[in-house]
Amino acid sequence: MKQIVGRKMGMTQVFATDGTMYPVTVIEVLPNVVTQKKTVEHDGYDAIQVGYEDKKENRCNKPEKGIFAKANTTPKYELRELKGDEMMKYNVGDNITVDIFAAGEVVDVTGVSKGKGFSGAIKRFHYTIGPKGHGSGYHRGAGSYATVGRTNNRVHPGKKMPGHHGGKGATILNLTVVAVDPSKNALLVKGAIPGPTKSIVTVRSAVKAQKGAKVIKTLVNNTEAAAE
Repeated sequence: MKQIVGRKMGMTQVFATDGTMYPVTVIEVLPNVVTQKKTVEHDGYDAIQVGYEDKKENRCNKPEKGIFAKANTTPKYELRELKGDEMMKYNVGDNITVDIFAAGEVVDVTGVSKGKGFSGAIKRFHYTIGPKGHGSGYHRGAGSYATVGRTNNRVHPGKKMPGHHGGKGATILNLTVVAVDPSKNALLVKGAIPGPTKSIVTVRSAVKAQKGAKVIKTLVNNTEAAAE
């Protein structure tokens, strides 16, 4: 399984040669520098740690400075661990670039969803709204707190109630890579991905089996690329 860290830059659209428009998300994928390599013998599991996007050295603490000095690289804003057999071929100091993926591949994208603040149960869990008439005493409530006669002396854990909504890890499966542009460190993925603009995301090879995807030809920057 291949993985790489990038930054969501927003959405745009591309057109197929037959005129069909497809929405795509642009992901900026700067070179990921391998800063550490974890092994089963030493750490109990296999993984590599990568750094993404340069930052000033005076913004690092001592442990971070030690990590970057061992890797012989400039300090990085983001440190992430990537797992997978294909990732273990990289060594400390190596660069992982966007061209590990190709147009037509199917990927999963993981990020942190947009935060929506404190929300009611209707918005947060899609409860059915009550009658809208003025005489109704129930409009957008959380519903009954009863537990069907079983120890009704308390509200049981797990009850869906109003609270903080969004801001959680989310993964969108089976998105098609429309185009890869190594010269601009850009990856175009069909459809939407989690998180706000400028948020950090992880792109990996799809983990679930694919059922016959329809392949068309699109025209992106005067180059042909495969898309679902």
